[in-house]
Amino acid sequence: MTIAKFCYIHGACADGRAWAISTGLTTMAELWMRDMRPEWREWIATRPGVLEDRELRLYGCWCVRQVWHLLTDERSRTAVEVSERHAMGAATAEELAAAMAAAAAAASPARAARAAWAAWAAWAACAARDAWAASPSAWAARAACATRAARAAQASYLLANVRPNFEARLDLMLRKKEGMI
Repeated sequence: MTIAKFCYIHGACADGRAWAISTGLTTMAELWMRDMRPEWREWIATRPGVLEDRELRLYGCWCVRQVWHLLTDERSRTAVEVSERHAMGAATAEELAAAMAAAAAAASPARAARAAWAAWAAWAACAARDAWAASPSAWAARAACATRAARAAQASYLLANVRPNFEARLDLMLRKKEGMI
């Protein structure tokens, strides 16, 4: 998929689009391998259809593990562990639903702000029913420890551990956006 088409489908910000086009590259696969701002790599990865549910769920769990020390309620930690097992095919949908319900109960609004963000991130790691639904865990985990180093680590994880699909699923989205389907 071309960079211009990807930016159009997903409504990229003007700065991101201008930077991506200025690289002189033509495809998103080429752009993915290029050094870029960490938040842009995460934005690309969390667009619908780019990553498989499994990849995005594991990424969300990895992000939550970066703020593991903020998860003071065992139900939140269990939710992340069950979500990881589910992504690997070792936990059932029922186990995931139970862990998600327990994590929601642990994410009480009365908790301290940072701990609450981490607890909601644990819940979101379970909540993923499709690829783009998993991204809240990444955003929430980053909000809990929003440092430049954390963003860079997240971008490095994505570059090393996921295989974006910039073709088939996204072409379908383009046809839907343009009313061809």
